[in-house]
Amino acid sequence: MTHNVLITGGAGFIGSRLVIALLKKDPACKIWVFDNLHPQVHGDHPATPEFGAGVTFVKGDVTDAHALTNVVKACNPQIVYHLAAETGTGQSYDEPTRYCAVNVLGTSHLIEALRTQTDVKKVVLAASRAVYGEGGYIDAKGIEFVGLPRQPETMASGDFSVPVPAGIELPTRPIPSHAGLPPAPASVYASTKLMQEYLLCQAGEGSPWDAVILRFQNVYGPGQSLRNPYTGVLSIFARQILSGAELAIYEDGNIARDFAYVDDIVGALVSAGNTDVKHGTIMDIGSGEPVTILDMSKMLMRALGKRDDALKITGAFRIGDIRYACANITAAREIMNWHPQISVQEGVIRLAEWAKTEFSNVQG
Repeated sequence: MTHNVLITGGAGFIGSRLVIALLKKDPACKIWVFDNLHPQVHGDHPATPEFGAGVTFVKGDVTDAHALTNVVKACNPQIVYHLAAETGTGQSYDEPTRYCAVNVLGTSHLIEALRTQTDVKKVVLAASRAVYGEGGYIDAKGIEFVGLPRQPETMASGDFSVPVPAGIELPTRPIPSHAGLPPAPASVYASTKLMQEYLLCQAGEGSPWDAVILRFQNVYGPGQSLRNPYTGVLSIFARQILSGAELAIYEDGNIARDFAYVDDIVGALVSAGNTDVKHGTIMDIGSGEPVTILDMSKMLMRALGKRDDALKITGAFRIGDIRYACANITAAREIMNWHPQISVQEGVIRLAEWAKTEFSNVQG
């Protein structure tokens, strides 16, 4: 069946690839891309994206209810991918109003716009693992629990461990995050992403469309902005390495992240749009393998042809950062038959080759 598809934030790192993937799967589908081409992501003078036949681009912001409603009416979508969002833990601390306006109010505008149409069947949200906060742990008795927020005073002393609730029997170890864990957002960004989920699930009750929640881990890959200081850590590191700068590694270097290659993320989005799931289904999307920031930094240095010791473990930290992140991808495997295709090692090589070319072009 040929669909009309709306993608908010569709000109971004993930969205632009999603357009290509959807057209490859169904060349007859009609896609509307709604994006504000924010200078922080696209530069000060971004060109209008050219996606080719079958794709209509509309420049607009999800905070503009009128513009969003107009594009929804023009598209009359059966499937909506909601990717438009402000990202970045640190920046959300500095600009909470901006994050609430885009992530929370923008989502409520989308919901109200969708209520003007009757053909919408599914809304797929690009959610975030940030909603888990410090995430899940298991104690010596095999009891799962959620780690408590880390306090700045403790971290300033060099103790980066995750506090545990009373009654937990040591030792403990982290476990991959899954939807059975209670949310525990530790930043403004995380709270706004959780509110997106709540809005879509609650406002979607009784509607003709089902909301599907995909909680992404750290997305990376070729095409991620090298200019945006709040983009993925690997893009930031790639630019610094190619500039000859010494990398500053936060905490003790043992922060762990689940790095998900962008093509795998896009594959999950396509699968979610084509899989029958009940309203409010949540799936965690990542590689399923944690890697420390220190190990990933060295891997990236080698892939860029540089020495892997041009770094300094600083002990610095950011409020709202979490210690361990990894996805339990069992639900995505079972529900969508989805699993990652690109290993971290291969993904880093691909990112490095692109970054070298991109950096040369910028320097030139």
